[in-house]
Amino acid sequence: MNIFLVLTFSGVALGAIYFLAASGLSLIYGLMDVLNFAHGLFMTLGAYAGYEIATRLPTSLGAPTLLILAIIGATLFGALAAGVTELILIRPLYGKPISQILITIGLDLAVVGLLMGGFGSTALQIPVPLWLVEPTHLGGLFLPNASFLAIGAGVIVLIGLELFLALTRYGIIIRAGVENREMVRALGIDVGRAFTLVFVIGGAMAGLGGILYTIVFSGDLVSPNQGDSLLIFAFIVVVIGGLGSIRGSAVAALTVGLLQQYTSFYIGGHSGWAQIGDLSTVLLLAVVLELRPRGLFGRVA
Repeated sequence: MNIFLVLTFSGVALGAIYFLAASGLSLIYGLMDVLNFAHGLFMTLGAYAGYEIATRLPTSLGAPTLLILAIIGATLFGALAAGVTELILIRPLYGKPISQILITIGLDLAVVGLLMGGFGSTALQIPVPLWLVEPTHLGGLFLPNASFLAIGAGVIVLIGLELFLALTRYGIIIRAGVENREMVRALGIDVGRAFTLVFVIGGAMAGLGGILYTIVFSGDLVSPNQGDSLLIFAFIVVVIGGLGSIRGSAVAALTVGLLQQYTSFYIGGHSGWAQIGDLSTVLLLAVVLELRPRGLFGRVA
């Protein structure tokens, strides 16, 4: 029973990371019809920005302060990278999905190559406080403190995004612009500025997800290609949850995270098939697409 509870906790933490990675995609892909294959790059850039901050600032600041600054820096750098990408590369290509795919894949390949040239292909370690790698003893269970950080971040982001889209002026503009962009423009509202904001928010969540994945599930190691592997699961989560549904992405991310942990341990642990967790996720995607092609919470076309 204790093993099941620990796996559940770990699955929830993994789901929180997947949600952070997928929430930006859900906004960009679902609300703006932009196929952004550079989203994984934003996760990688966020992780490297966190590494630079944590290793270059003076250690006299203390490990907890360095960690907080690294997380903030990763989030802001992901937002900056996404905003620049939208303004320079994506904005001229709205309504051209093939061009969007090609330009974002090319950007990802080019910048990953630059990262390998600048930092090397060997994974680099982000220094974190000792308490973050230690477990918390709770009711006979030993739960990793880093997982609490991931779960807390996921909950905060979910609530924040839901409130932003429902209550703020730009949130309402974004939703209205998706439904009828020309009508919103006729009212004198700058839809382009709102869509840039969507990209910035998506990049911020990607940067945050990138550094938290590094801390929680990558042994504090950041590598040039880690964002691309996360991107695959982020797309799976978005499709299962339903395009444009933040709540759907949260449910799908939690489901995928738990499924991966359970199958990897209970099936992979006995059979020696290490990739069974990934396979189970793909099978879940196939089942959802077969039974509900628009996803669990997707809008009716």
